[in-house]
Amino acid sequence: MARLVEETVRSWGLPVHRDVAGVSVRLPGKAAGPTLALVSHLDVVPPGSGWTRDPFSPVIEGGQLFGRGSGDAKASVAAMLTAAHDVAVAGGPLRGDLLLLFGLGEETRNTSMPDLVARAGPINAAIIGEPTDLEFAVAQRGLMMVDLIANGDQRHAGRVNEDGPFTNALTVLANDLVRLEALFAGRSHPILGDPTVTATMVTAGVSRNVTSPLAKAVLDVRSTPSWTHEELAQGLRAALGSEVVVTSDRLVPCETPSGSALLAGCASLRPTALQYGSPTCSDWVFLRHLDAVKCGPGTSQRSHTPDECVDLVQVSAARQFYADLAGEFLK
Repeated sequence: MARLVEETVRSWGLPVHRDVAGVSVRLPGKAAGPTLALVSHLDVVPPGSGWTRDPFSPVIEGGQLFGRGSGDAKASVAAMLTAAHDVAVAGGPLRGDLLLLFGLGEETRNTSMPDLVARAGPINAAIIGEPTDLEFAVAQRGLMMVDLIANGDQRHAGRVNEDGPFTNALTVLANDLVRLEALFAGRSHPILGDPTVTATMVTAGVSRNVTSPLAKAVLDVRSTPSWTHEELAQGLRAALGSEVVVTSDRLVPCETPSGSALLAGCASLRPTALQYGSPTCSDWVFLRHLDAVKCGPGTSQRSHTPDECVDLVQVSAARQFYADLAGEFLK
């Protein structure tokens, strides 16, 4: 995919660089000014099951393009690339730089976006290309993964009360799980609301007639900018009897800064677009220090599903929007 992007951009006569971190394209303006980055990713999730079409043989039906990754996030990539081409054909930015960054591994733990951003130099603002139906995601939940580990005593299930005090690891874990609901209420984010803590996996048991000495649950914690991940971890430890082990906390929440010049420019071009909080993570986390908005063609609910598709008229609208935004921000 990275090679295809590189070859396409070179065929347009535009400067492009490809390496193990992905692809970058930079269109310099006629005068010094800010750098606007259009950012997305080239990888996709596995196809999974339930498809009625070949997930990797794209087909257009009724104005929709079907295929794995069609919306998440090839639609944003295609719209951003063609928008950059449109800007170049029109003579390029008046000032500053239009920068395109397309990373790898966003759908895994091994995203390359931090490397792309680090080597790109100063960036003033960024649009994160993800399926938002071209609405403006001005806040995004973070993700913290936690293991809950409860310890107990292994005994014959018929003799649990015969040998002194007894702790059932399953009971400890179960009591903790029912405490999770509304655990972090009281400090709501104005857009995203309260953090959510969801148990997604539970493992325990030695045999049907043996009490478990160990019970473990995996928690999916969706955070908001109103809480740090450390505060959430401390809250879990204070409220629960199980051991709390944070296994991942790098995907912190993001939000567009107050008084955002980028959002003002976006809203001037799409004044009826909704401004909302996104429940899903993205590479925005690696540009959270910038003036940034998440916006792209496609419907988020179709991401990662069988028969993923995108409305082509929306991809064309995104192409126009990205080109117009570059003209507005880099004038």
